[in-house]
Amino acid sequence: MINAFMQTRVSSSRLPSKVLKNLHGLPMFVQQAKRIQQCKKIDKLIVITSTEKSDDILEVICKENNLLCFRGDLNNVLSRYYYAQLAYPCEHAVRVTADCPVIDSALIDHVINAHLINSNDYTSNCLKSTFPDGLDTEVISKHALLDAYKYAKKPSELEHVTPYIRNNPQKYQLQNIQSETDLSNHRWTVDEPEDFALISAIYDHLYTQNHYFNYQDILHLLSLKPELSSINAQFSRNEGMLKSLKQDKEEGYE
Repeated sequence: MINAFMQTRVSSSRLPSKVLKNLHGLPMFVQQAKRIQQCKKIDKLIVITSTEKSDDILEVICKENNLLCFRGDLNNVLSRYYYAQLAYPCEHAVRVTADCPVIDSALIDHVINAHLINSNDYTSNCLKSTFPDGLDTEVISKHALLDAYKYAKKPSELEHVTPYIRNNPQKYQLQNIQSETDLSNHRWTVDEPEDFALISAIYDHLYTQNHYFNYQDILHLLSLKPELSSINAQFSRNEGMLKSLKQDKEEGYE
């Protein structure tokens, strides 16, 4: 059993309520959920949000769109994943975040396939980033997730779920899936208004032709309209993780 857990919340610090933004007639996180549901190797998709009142709307929208929903701790996202996995048992958990509305189902399946074939504890395409920001996929074994829940202590480990596993390669079998061409300069995630402007433009050009366009379709579009990539080019990758690492130091963790 392989379940995908898509974490989301309304109280985003940089772009509040971003997951609720209208993206071609649906909340952004619902559009993303529908893309993930195209995966052939995922048994269930569960939207995991917090128990905060501000996230009540997410549970309502999930019910309206026949999406499974689990609610847990707002800040300790690792515990949210652990308890979600108990509620929806699986041998492997796929971690995705709900601010990536052009995520590619075929790429997710590719990462899962490598994870299973090689009997990995953790497989991702972002240990070393070679794919566009916004296509990040992580697959975690049940055993590794339990270990992380038991032993992770740093703020970065609790907020970002997988750092404990990634930072202990001597304990776990890890694999990174890389693109043949380095595409890491592309930013297709949504953290800033400019990010959403780019994603909206991509949907405007591709969605009516094919609801489930892939990342190669986006690359082709950007080759024809390179000006689109400049919309959000000023922002750097992984700003949230950098903020958490700073908090680690402030709390005395090395």
